[in-house]
Order: sequence, then C-alpha cells, then structure tokens
Amino acid sequence: MSATRHRAVGGGVNHVLDYLRRMQAENPSFFYAIQGDNDHTGGSIFWVDATSRMNYAYFGDTVVFDTTYRTNRYRVPFASFSGLNHHGQPVLFGCALILNDSEASFAWLFQTWLHAMSDRRPISITTDPDRLIQMAVTQVLPETRLRFNRWSIFKETQEKLAHIYQSQPTFEIEFKKCVNETETINEFESSWVSLLERYFVMDNEWLQSMYNARQEWVPAYMRDTFFGDFSITERNIGLNSFFEGFVNASTTIQMLIKQYEKAVASWHEKELKSDYDSTNTSPVLKTPSPMEKQAANLYTRRIFMKFQEELVETLANPATKIDDSGTVATYRVAKFGEEHKAHTVNFTSFEMKANCSCQMFEHSGIICRHILAVFRVKNVLTLPSQYVLKRWTRNAKIGDMQDEHATELPNNSRESLTDRYNTLRQEAIKYVEEGAKSIHVYNVAMDALQEALKKVSSAKNQSPISAEDGALSNGRNQELHAAGDIETVACQSARGSHQSAFYFY
Repeated sequence: MSATRHRAVGGGVNHVLDYLRRMQAENPSFFYAIQGDNDHTGGSIFWVDATSRMNYAYFGDTVVFDTTYRTNRYRVPFASFSGLNHHGQPVLFGCALILNDSEASFAWLFQTWLHAMSDRRPISITTDPDRLIQMAVTQVLPETRLRFNRWSIFKETQEKLAHIYQSQPTFEIEFKKCVNETETINEFESSWVSLLERYFVMDNEWLQSMYNARQEWVPAYMRDTFFGDFSITERNIGLNSFFEGFVNASTTIQMLIKQYEKAVASWHEKELKSDYDSTNTSPVLKTPSPMEKQAANLYTRRIFMKFQEELVETLANPATKIDDSGTVATYRVAKFGEEHKAHTVNFTSFEMKANCSCQMFEHSGIICRHILAVFRVKNVLTLPSQYVLKRWTRNAKIGDMQDEHATELPNNSRESLTDRYNTLRQEAIKYVEEGAKSIHVYNVAMDALQEALKKVSSAKNQSPISAEDGALSNGRNQELHAAGDIETVACQSARGSHQSAFYFY
C-alpha cells in the first residue's frame, strides 16, 4: 500500500473491520474477507450483505465494477460491484477497500467476490479502462464479456487531445457521434477513417490505441451481448451511480460506513416505491393492442414505458417482406423517410422466433420496434414468452432465481432463505397498503408492528442458525486471510484463453 493511501486510510481500517465483524455476527449471510498481512494494512477488504447476494441471484447477468477512486483521487480507495434491478435502478453486489493496487490484489478481489456469489459468473462486466483490472477480469472471468466505460474514455481523450479539442471545437462532437451513433461495425469503421482524415490525426498514437481496443468499448461491437442498456448513450456515464451523492473525493474512512449505509437505505427505499407504483397504479395505454395490455401487466413501470415506446414506433416503421424460404421469412423494416437506416428481421413462424439486425433484444432484453413491426404483419397478438425476460418483470424476485441466459445457476441451498425473504416482502407491502388507509388503521398497524418486532427480536435470539443459512454464508467465520498467494482464496480461478491482448496505459 502506498504511503499516501496508508495515511489517508490510517486507523480507520479497524473501524471498518469492527463494523464488518458486527454485521456478520448479526447475520451469518453477511460475507467479508481480508487479503494480506495479519495487521490488515497491506491487503484489500471485501464485503457483501445478504440482500446483495440474493439480488445478484436475480440480476447478476450484467455487472459494473466501479473504481472511481482511482481516477478522481478519492481519499478512500473504495470500490463497488453493482448492477441493474428490475426497475433499471442501480443494485449493489458488494464493496471493497483496495489498499494495494496490483494485478494480484484485483485478481484476489474478483475471485473472492465470485466465491461469495456461489461462483456464478456474469454475462458481462463494465469497468474503467485500466490495465490491472483488465488482466484480473481476463484471469478470473475469461468467459465474461468485458466492456470499458465510454465516459472514462471520452474524458481521457479530452485530456490527451486537449490541443485538438481547443483548436478544432467540432472534433469532440464528431468523435462522439462516430462512436455513439454508428449502428454497424462497417459504419463505425468507415466513420472512424473519415474522422481521422478530416482532422489530419491519422498518426495520433492515442487514437490508434483506442482503435486497437475498439471491441472493448465501441457500442457497434457490443450489440450481441447483454448489458441491460436501454439506449446507446444511457450507460455512457460514470460508473459510480449507486454511491453518487454519498461517497466522493472528500469522504474519509471514518465517514465511509455511514455513507455506505445511507446509500443502501436510499436505493432500497426507491426500489420499494417503484415496486409499489408498478403493482398499484396502471399506466396509460396508447394502443388497442392486446400485447400492450399484456406488457403493462408483466413489466415494471419503467420497463413498460420503454416497451410502449417501441410498440408505438411500429406505426411509423412498416415491415416489408423481401425473402421467404418457406421456414424463415425476411423483412425489411425502416422508418418513413429513413429508408437508408433500414433493419433486417428474420422470422420463423413455427417457433415464433425473430432476430433483428439492430440486436436491441440481445443487448437490452427489451424487444425492438422492428421485430414488433413484423409481429403486427404476422398478426402475433401477444408477446411470445421467450421475449419477456423475467429480470424486467414485476415478479423478477418471486419464485425461482432468474436463469434466462446461457449461464447455469449452481444448485445450492439459497432458495429457502430467498423464498422467506420474498414472501415477507410481499406481505409487508400489503400491510403498508392496508395500514395507511386511515389514521385509526395506521395507529393500529403501528402498534401491531412494534409488537411484532419485539417477538421477532426475541425469536432471533433464541433460534439456532439453520443449515441452509449456514450454507449461504459459506461458514460462520467470514474473515478469510489470503496471505500472499491469491490462490489461497477458497474458490478456484477459472482459467482460459485471454481476451484482447491490448491494454490501456
């Protein structure tokens, strides 16, 4: 650990460890691990609570690893794993204090995080463009699609090419347009060459290095992989969306846990409100389509609004059949007046399957207007089940853990705890709805709730830990010491061929 970081963190590490030990004692499903020497000053610390572990079971298909502290010079080396819940809101999958920036430290962190998540690997992960992180991801998650955050690349490009940005004010606009608005690989390649020639920067080393890494950050190369993005530019922001407004460059180690708890409570409250709104209010329908009514009953409110936008756009995007082999029909779909931006949809009637050249469904999990336009032509009145990802529905956290992608979930003993959590959650929402109807009912509900809390607290102190809870926590003692060799972590690193050999410097 650097001397500067050691001074910044100081004795505050013990404050964090005391908190982690207390949380693990209160809830065996709380997981934390320590890397490094015995005084805990040279290695990293990772932790994740029970709620985050359960959320990962439902929403762990795409992950964001936030190391904003490295680029924004935070006083505390605080990193986090997060994703998107069924409302498209940030959801936490774990946190870390990285007290030693090294490939071994990041590899240990990813291995430990993966171990806490029962070795279930995400489909995709988004990180800052960093050599050490890329090497760790390649080592531990070789089959996971790695994406570099475009916001970080745009920011660094502005710094590296400051002279061009100042002398050529239009360069930034055209550069971002080239990256964000090109829909196909060929379109991007052509636009990139044109951009470099127009501004006479064909030999610029920084631009050449970014081009070499284009498969890790340019959207046109990422469309075949699920990232949960609703639009090309939506996730073109910083990675710290979960802790934004709670943890920043001035946050000290002594303040960290308090701010961490505030962020967790804030997003939990927002999720509950969104759950309530999705369940108890009805969206305004814009068409007489049975499919729209079906989607309104299935999706959470925010996801339905995105689906509705796509459905309404089918009115301006007619589908024209251009080929039919008997089993597969091919359609050309284009908006009126924009025929040059046409997309191709292949539709198999027997299997009720379609795929579009825009690959929106593959990338976001929401069906595109082009396929919906073909459904209109073929008189498909309701959404086929394969085009409704459970992770975007109201019932995303009810029943079996989501398994809609290629990755198989391990068969462990989490289901019992998960079922109890979800049952209590649904009953609590009903209780709140009834209890808020009048002042009298509210007072009765509050009295009953206080009494129930006393009984639950008493029962918790008396009842032993069940076998399945012990399995979820991977043992009672979560203070794992991985001294020196990262292979001592209680999980096996997945080995495989490296991804791109290019690293950012």
